[in-house]
Amino acid sequence: MSLVLKLAAAALCAWALIALAAYLGQRRLMYIPDRHRTPPSAVGLATVEERTLRTPDGAIVVAWYGRARPGKPTLLYFHGNAGGLAARAERIRRFMGEGWGVYMMSYRGYSGGTGSPSETANVADARLAYGALLLEGVEPASVILYGESLGTGVAVRIATERKVAGVILDAPFTSMVDLAAQIYPFLPVRLFLADRYETRNYIGQVHVPVLVLHGERDQVVPVVMGRELFGLANEPKRLAVFRDGGHSDLYLEGNGALEVVRSWIGELERASQH
Repeated sequence: MSLVLKLAAAALCAWALIALAAYLGQRRLMYIPDRHRTPPSAVGLATVEERTLRTPDGAIVVAWYGRARPGKPTLLYFHGNAGGLAARAERIRRFMGEGWGVYMMSYRGYSGGTGSPSETANVADARLAYGALLLEGVEPASVILYGESLGTGVAVRIATERKVAGVILDAPFTSMVDLAAQIYPFLPVRLFLADRYETRNYIGQVHVPVLVLHGERDQVVPVVMGRELFGLANEPKRLAVFRDGGHSDLYLEGNGALEVVRSWIGELERASQH
């Protein structure tokens, strides 16, 4: 065998091993949980309470709930793939400072929960969270779904199935398959990815107002995906792109996401009064 053939065979074997490792470990690459169970009070959220959801298959999902002021909506929040509830404490504080309620659901294996996350489990648990929020006395017309990064795929699915006032998509992707193919162009991810989050296939089934937030400098989920998903959404819809925004800093001073969300929610409130 010539040297060239030997090198080609070695390269092929190396590629096959990398592809196999990626296939077997794909959920470890996708889900990066903070497993610690932190009470809301430990991060300065004195008025936020922990809730636990018990799933039909025996897992425990941890959520944080802060009540809305009278007449204000509640954000049913699905976070991104990394970290957990405690890492979003400042966002919760800012949202509740506006009078909005927040019901933030973590995923299985995150923030002290049990079990393992998957697309199927996350969507099923989101349905439980929606039902639990209604049992807290929140009317469907006062629920706004908020999806952050990976959570946008969850939020859109729930929006196709449950009555809500609107949907906010923060750094959304068209599908996890599209995103993975960009990150790992040398791997056949379109063939073996299990948790596909095909948001592009569901967004057209959403018939409530949609707000898309995206940072122009997002290095994790390209802003072109947010623009494409926005194009597939039904009216009424609004797109806010932040020139200096990255993936998870849209609520820092200077980017203005809070002002955009405040304005959009104000429009929803005024429309509901007519």
